[in-house]
Amino acid sequence: MDDLLTREQGASLLQLARRAIGRRLGRREESPALDDIVQRRRSGTFVTLKIAGELRGCIGNLEAAGSIADAVERNACNAAFHDCRFSPLSPQELDRIHIDISILTPAVLLDYRDGEDLLRQLRPGIDGVILSHGPAGATFLPQVWEQLPQPEQFLGHLCRKAGLPERTWREAHPEIRIYQVQYFAEEGS
Repeated sequence: MDDLLTREQGASLLQLARRAIGRRLGRREESPALDDIVQRRRSGTFVTLKIAGELRGCIGNLEAAGSIADAVERNACNAAFHDCRFSPLSPQELDRIHIDISILTPAVLLDYRDGEDLLRQLRPGIDGVILSHGPAGATFLPQVWEQLPQPEQFLGHLCRKAGLPERTWREAHPEIRIYQVQYFAEEGS
């Protein structure tokens, strides 16, 4: 990845995400000081919330939607309050959540012949994958490889996430795009 953010910039973005959620829950939270890079650079971003290691919300955008800072703030609040898989975050949960932020590279279309060629080209633990077939589509961040380390299983679950049969990746030649992330996580997990 070119133009990586620094550890300090990542820490500022994590503070921004936590404080944005806190403000929505009625806490008096000041926004952290942000440098020009995160206020101006544009990139796809995802914000993931976990409690005790379990997913509590994850929302993002695959392509730039404003500055990194704006996207992180928006995605943090959407992950906390608008992820349809979960009820809105409660004030009691705020101090228990762990926040992760992923800054995405632009997605690249993967040219592959068949399912076996697709398996050979994917890089577990490195590539995030966007699968599209007709109107259906879904993505898994590279971190999902930790839970689904076998490429066949990873792709099968991704198909299911998109509402498609599990073998669509092998039998229907869906469009596959890959991307990488720079990942920042709060301390302590």
